[in-house]
Amino acid sequence: MEELEMLGARPPKERADAARNRRKVLAAAARLFAEKGVESVSMDAVAAAAGVGKGTLFRRFGDKSGLAAALLDERERDLQQHILSGPPPLGPGAPARDRLAAFFAGYLEYVLGHLDLVRMSETASPGARFRIGAYRFWHRHVAILLAEARPDADAEPLSHALLAAVSAEVAGVLRAEYGAGRAAAAVTCLVESVSHQPRVAHDSR
Repeated sequence: MEELEMLGARPPKERADAARNRRKVLAAAARLFAEKGVESVSMDAVAAAAGVGKGTLFRRFGDKSGLAAALLDERERDLQQHILSGPPPLGPGAPARDRLAAFFAGYLEYVLGHLDLVRMSETASPGARFRIGAYRFWHRHVAILLAEARPDADAEPLSHALLAAVSAEVAGVLRAEYGAGRAAAAVTCLVESVSHQPRVAHDSR
């Protein structure tokens, strides 16, 4: 729990001018993304709309994936707080298998609710998804629960494999081809099958 709390901790306080510029950039990006779509908006356009220099924008956010991740930050932190201190089964107090199912249901809902932004944050550059701080939180949370539910399994790589099923690219395809309900049911089935510890066959001889 302490490790998760550290991963989900808020960043250090900023100088007043830096915080002001950050708010201006995020407000401009949110407006432009809503008006024109994430793919159609350049970093130059965001800088111009926010009234900040391009160098300031790139130093602060790196690229569009960093900008998208910053816009998603509050939404991610809300889900993280429910995981850390909310009611079960998403929060503490439920069996590990139930918490895993609740997490993946909640995470898939979050991804589908902000699909274009999440896709941008994950795919703007090779490996972008795995460099996002929130991903480290999701992965650690899943690995802890898997280790409890399936002590016979290798939880670390298995957690990456499960999270791949709810990446923005995969989630978008699932919803487009099958609808949100069937997508959620498929993910739940996958998580439950992986988190269920198989019975050991007894030799009756």
